[in-house]
Amino acid sequence: MKKKSHFLYQTLENKTVVWFENNNEYLVLENTTADILKRLSKGISVKEIASALAKKLSVPLEKTIDFVLDIEKDIYAKKNIENTSITNDYRDILKPKNFEYTKYYKINNLLFKVEFSSEYELYLVHPKFAHLEVQTTKTVSHTFAVFLNNNFIFFYVDKDFIGAWNKKEVHYFQGKFSMELIQKIHQKEESEWMGVFHASAVSNGEKCILFLGDSGNGKSTSLALLQANNFTCLADDFVPIDASKKEVYSFPAAISIKKNSLETLLPLYPELQNSAEYHFKRLNKIVRYLQPNNDDFFSHLPCEDLVFIKYQKDADLICEKISKIEAFQQLVPDSWLSPIKENAQLFLNWFKSLNCYQITYSNNSKMIATVSKIFKNEL
Repeated sequence: MKKKSHFLYQTLENKTVVWFENNNEYLVLENTTADILKRLSKGISVKEIASALAKKLSVPLEKTIDFVLDIEKDIYAKKNIENTSITNDYRDILKPKNFEYTKYYKINNLLFKVEFSSEYELYLVHPKFAHLEVQTTKTVSHTFAVFLNNNFIFFYVDKDFIGAWNKKEVHYFQGKFSMELIQKIHQKEESEWMGVFHASAVSNGEKCILFLGDSGNGKSTSLALLQANNFTCLADDFVPIDASKKEVYSFPAAISIKKNSLETLLPLYPELQNSAEYHFKRLNKIVRYLQPNNDDFFSHLPCEDLVFIKYQKDADLICEKISKIEAFQQLVPDSWLSPIKENAQLFLNWFKSLNCYQITYSNNSKMIATVSKIFKNEL
């Protein structure tokens, strides 16, 4: 009997990317390995697969049998196990009657009321959204509640329980908070998003480019420099892409500026001089927040280019196209990607169509000129 396929396959350059439905995982495999996986998932026997492989490669059958058995044991069997993790039941946890802090954020025509039970929870959320704060309390569109109970961070939206995370999982809570925010801003459920990327999205009004790179490589600094040169910040650090249009949607968080970028940016943004400084000990970084120059948080634009950016002191500017496989392997581990099969297929198709670049620079003007060329398809 034919087995139901829990896999998707996408050829990328000279390799195959395989998506495993049961744990929403992507692997880059050699084409031969992916082909064996495909046959195993169709219910073809190990002996039949090994015989065809032995004939094709002119190697002894026992060698190909061992090879196929290893793939079945190490990839197929492990990735085909249903996820049966136990979920905690938090229904007996009561929301506090009083919250120490209440903030109101206006985004487009929506007013968000966010309640925090202590300064700790406020610190996890407020700095990124402080520029959206308003004093008015008229006609609240949505109420978010964040509170600590037994060292777990609890999160409710409009009285619905969303989740609870221990203090070591703070970034998961922050990601979920942002996810709930974009669902309300853009009127899309979680199932309607293809993915969210740890990147910076810069727009020229017609399309956008995603900037990626390890922390400290200069993503946000490059974004701030481009913003000061007639480009628009569409999103920083949390870049959502929808499934239906495959477009990047705006996200209203501020741009995080690290201490070592202040000297470069202060002439362009004197307001940074007196802005509050936040020390994130877990991430070992000190940041200030810069308001994005985007005031249309309805906007969404196509993306055709990924740029891995790196500031390197005294480096000559180098801009080169890089392997899509290399880009894929850097992009995916830091991303939230939809576990829905149709959305995973859309993501694979979208990624295959992208141009992938690496820019190393020390001269800001040269970097800005190069990004302008990418926008104009002149590279």
